Amino acid sequence: MFAVIKTGGKQYRVTKDDMIVVETVAGEPGSTVRFEDVLMIGDDGKAPSVGTPFLEQAAVFAEVVQQTRGDKIIVFKKKRRKGYRRKHGHRQALTVLRITDISPTGTKADTKSKAKPEPKAKAKPKTEAKPKKPAKTAPAAKTEAKRKTAAKPKAKKEPKAGKGAAKAPAKASAGSKE
Repeated sequence: MFAVIKTGGKQYRVTKDDMIVVETVAGEPGSTVRFEDVLMIGDDGKAPSVGTPFLEQAAVFAEVVQQTRGDKIIVFKKKRRKGYRRKHGHRQALTVLRITDISPTGTKADTKSKAKPEPKAKAKPKTEAKPKKPAKTAPAAKTEAKRKTAAKPKAKKEPKAGKGAAKAPAKASAGSKE
């Protein structure tokens, strides 16, 4: 059985136990996600059911495997002869999913409870845990650090020639007579 689902603005053809990478879907790794935007469901040898645009009550269930990011894409903009260049990078947030079930009725088959054996009784601990004693801390040998040298005296600042400062008179050249 296969289904065509729509998520993140894209369509994916999936079957049971498929691993697909889609744009970010909310959920922690191990959680189950339900897709209700099912466009088509088909089975081998039978005509597929096609929705207009979606099938009523159909659903696809998936388990979140991991949340990851895609490869970096460089976005470079340029306008020639104008000195305009912009370079940006982008990494798309992605989710890896494992398709667990395709349901034309929208109900999830309870496969996990059948597969798990009954839990065994927990074994009793043989001895009681003793409280830990605080670790003994030996006094660390103190080493003398090098003493810092005395700070150097600050240099005297001379006023900079600016708008408010008066300029010194120009020296008279040897060739001029006054």
